Amino acid sequence: MQSLTARNTDLRIARTLQAIVLDRSIRGSLVAQIVAAIESLVSGGALTAGERMPSVRNIARHLEVSTFTIVEAYERLIAAGCLISRRGSGYFVARRDSTLGARRPANDPGISSESVSLSALSPDLYMANSGKVPAGVGWLPTQWYGDGWLRDAARQAMRVHPDLLQGYGHSLGFFELRALLARKWQQSIPGVEPDNILLTRGATHAFDLLLQALTQPGDSVLVEDPGYPPLLALIEHHGCVPIPVPRNSSGLNIDGLEKSAGEMAPKLAFITTVLHNPLGTTLDAAQAHRLLKLAEQFDFWLVEDDIFRELSVSGAPSLAAMDGLRRVIRVDSTSKTLSPFVRVGSICAPDKLIVELTRVKMVTGLTSSELDERVAYCAMASGEYRRAVSRLQTRLESSLTRGLERLEAMGLMPLAQPQGGMFIAASLVSANGAPTSGNWIAQCAAAQGLLLAPASLFSRNVDAPWFRFNVAHLDNPLLHRFFVRWQDGFFGKSEK
Repeated sequence: MQSLTARNTDLRIARTLQAIVLDRSIRGSLVAQIVAAIESLVSGGALTAGERMPSVRNIARHLEVSTFTIVEAYERLIAAGCLISRRGSGYFVARRDSTLGARRPANDPGISSESVSLSALSPDLYMANSGKVPAGVGWLPTQWYGDGWLRDAARQAMRVHPDLLQGYGHSLGFFELRALLARKWQQSIPGVEPDNILLTRGATHAFDLLLQALTQPGDSVLVEDPGYPPLLALIEHHGCVPIPVPRNSSGLNIDGLEKSAGEMAPKLAFITTVLHNPLGTTLDAAQAHRLLKLAEQFDFWLVEDDIFRELSVSGAPSLAAMDGLRRVIRVDSTSKTLSPFVRVGSICAPDKLIVELTRVKMVTGLTSSELDERVAYCAMASGEYRRAVSRLQTRLESSLTRGLERLEAMGLMPLAQPQGGMFIAASLVSANGAPTSGNWIAQCAAAQGLLLAPASLFSRNVDAPWFRFNVAHLDNPLLHRFFVRWQDGFFGKSEK
């Protein structure tokens, strides 16, 4: 006959199983939902320290998922300090004070921001299968691009003579793609030829080549703050001194830029004219004109990060078009309009500079991938490309409007009014006005299955409670639930 203790254990396990509900209509990982549900049960006290968890087979059968899904969820909960594993006995709830999601006393500082600070190069920020809701990532869902046309382009790109698969491509990159880009840019930058274009392995590779060719260790480089996360690390990797130029809802701090240029004699300035990452703003024509005058006055190159232009409204200012490639180097990429999986970037610059950049490209890595370049060419040359970009623009516009409303409902306020694109930077509005660590909030979110991009990724020495959000994921109920519960004081907070 079953003992009272055994019956109580069975009842607790059954109650736990009933409390874990999966919503298969939500895009994303089932693992993340399971992790979030169990974290919630532990944090709310429904599961207590030492309590035995349902077996892997039992919970897999109840939720109608594979045992591999449950094992992965349990392993993540162990890594988060929520569960422990005892060989031969199963999984058990860990002590409450070891749980990241547990309620903390008001005077408990929690985890220090240093111990949870995310890096601009953290793998989860670039992996589509991280297992977390990708609320802060830099790419759009595959289904947003249309069904199958990129795969068709890839198949077409593979229809090449076998001899072409045995050698290296051209040092400048696949000619047909460079010719296509030149024809497109000639509409705004007269005189651009295919030989003014160097193909790279994405925009970051382009930035790397420019730093190698145009700077030496100790040189000053102007960079937007906040700005593109890997760029600051890349500048420092080359031994250069990054000089931050504040950017906010009003645009660039041009007066500050002029002062820094006069004092530091920079060699380069990296500027995003259209749909800035992470603010989503576009410079006005007056600031663009003044930038060009300062580059001429203080003799530095303007590197225009232009990867979001095709997602913006027509007629937005272009430094390259206004300057005619005298002081401006234009960098583009296919990562937003095609896919980050197709790593094709480009540098558009004067002839003499392209010669030096090509030399550096060959010395440091030989040619770029002609296969990726052929895929990009076949995709961009197809009639479907323009239709796909148009669909992206329409979907981003509606998602942006809806996303701003959702952020407000979650207690978050935009740092600037985005003028399009895929990002909104928004700050947590604290009920008592006390400052809160953005890194701590991001770590608590990670324990709940959410991947946030906190301020520290975009601005040096900043741990403010603002985050970059990808508009494609702002309708995810897990995200909404996390911030509503945060505002209600469910999670402990690390005060700075």
